[in-house]
Amino acid sequence: MKRLLILGAGGFGHMIQETALMLGYEEAVFLDDAVRDKDVVGKCCDYESFLGKYDMAVAALGDNNMRLYWTEKLMEAGYEVPAVIHPSAVVSPSAVIGKGSFIMQRAVVNTHTVIEHGVLVNSGAVIDHDSYVGCGAHIGLGSVVKANCTIGSREKVEAGEVIFSTRRKIDGVDDRNLEDAVYAFGFGNRCSYVKPFGAGHINETYAVYMPGEDGDELSYVLQRINSNVFKDPQGVMENIFGVTEYLRNVIRQEGGDPDRETLSYIKTKSGCNYFEDSTGQPWRCYNFIPDSECYQLVEEPEQFYQSGSSFGHFLKQLGNYPADRLNETIPDFHNTVKRFRAFETALQRDLKDRAASCRPEIRFILEREKDCEVLVKKQEEGVLPLRVTHNDTKLNNILFDSKTGRGLCIIDLDTIMPGLAANDFGDSIRFGAATAEEDEKNLDLVHFDLELYELYVKGYLKETRDVLTEEEIRSLPWGARLMTLECGIRFLTDYLQGDTYFKTDYPEHNLVRARTQFRLVDEMEQHFDEMEKIIQKYAAGE
Repeated sequence: MKRLLILGAGGFGHMIQETALMLGYEEAVFLDDAVRDKDVVGKCCDYESFLGKYDMAVAALGDNNMRLYWTEKLMEAGYEVPAVIHPSAVVSPSAVIGKGSFIMQRAVVNTHTVIEHGVLVNSGAVIDHDSYVGCGAHIGLGSVVKANCTIGSREKVEAGEVIFSTRRKIDGVDDRNLEDAVYAFGFGNRCSYVKPFGAGHINETYAVYMPGEDGDELSYVLQRINSNVFKDPQGVMENIFGVTEYLRNVIRQEGGDPDRETLSYIKTKSGCNYFEDSTGQPWRCYNFIPDSECYQLVEEPEQFYQSGSSFGHFLKQLGNYPADRLNETIPDFHNTVKRFRAFETALQRDLKDRAASCRPEIRFILEREKDCEVLVKKQEEGVLPLRVTHNDTKLNNILFDSKTGRGLCIIDLDTIMPGLAANDFGDSIRFGAATAEEDEKNLDLVHFDLELYELYVKGYLKETRDVLTEEEIRSLPWGARLMTLECGIRFLTDYLQGDTYFKTDYPEHNLVRARTQFRLVDEMEQHFDEMEKIIQKYAAGE
């Protein structure tokens, strides 16, 4: 037999009695210190005496402090203290309603809202999704608590009042623009903490941790796009969404897992591809792929083979994607001739008086002016076709599966544009076939590893030899040589201009980077005949 003991026999108490009988309680009686009525069976202080007869009890008191006090006393005494929800109320199945709380006539409690114990949600009130109402609070008649709000313990929302979204302190977020971005993508009211992430030179990247079943989990990657580099963020994000959505379908047709084998970018709550903060800076967000890892340098030869296979497969997957749909977000990004001209301008201006500190490096570039034309001319003559290319094919732009060690997913898609296969191939070689990191100060440690080069060629051509033309295949060694030279030119140009493009940790950082690239170019030139023979070997299917 369902019997309910109600503390408080005033108007509110009688509303609860009526609701209880509607919900199927066979008896609902009161304890009250002042009211005399046939249904009042004792005073509030008698509550422990009725524990055997009434195993369920609630505190139907209008005062927030008294309602919370008596709700907790009933819980401590061992009563079952139910939430009482009027049949006309609308409560989401995902909402959490605490003990001894009351949801009255036609009130609405939406998705993922949490209501603690001893709360009164009065008639006609609306609490929208993902809100939190602290214990003992009162949401008044006809009031509206909007999404993502927090109502503190014992607080009262007055009748008809509208409460707008509130923000809570998020660990690791000490910048208003970062906070705005976290909320723009819908994570603000649930995320556990945010911290810097990754080792990229260009964008500002953060890891967003969310509550999980086994503790906090890295769930999303949030980036502020460097608008000094990417002056057309809308074009960048249009390219990224177009390519990743296309890849999802290709991966699904191949029988793969589109949630792990390509990045899944997230739109803002307002449906935009990116969020623009108060200073006009663009932010974007994508899902973190668990059980994956990224390498800054080749640790095992197999990794570089997998790198070649991954980037080759990426080019193959996008073989039918119309390159003319892509925005050229950085015009002439791999136009080595124009990179050389930009270097000449920076050298002539010498804005920071740095030219005197890098005379050998300047001479190295000037001696190779004619080399800069090789691939550009072939593209202009139509010998080499434009394809959908990544344009930043470093080893650290591949995620590897932590369990299998295989290449899993291509990342860092900012520079997806029309380009040459040779340039993508070459950028991988200049980064991955080096024996040291690209900012190694000791040049005795920096060498071009021909064995790693051959491993990459083997993996790359296994995927692409039936896709690339003969001219494209022959252009690959030049791609390695010229992308390394071009990268060194870019580092030295940025050094002369005062480090406005690449992130630096000390004043000579870009000069050090340029020197490593030129050491690699020099060794590639010495081994160029061997590089061409290796290409021919694997193009023939060996």
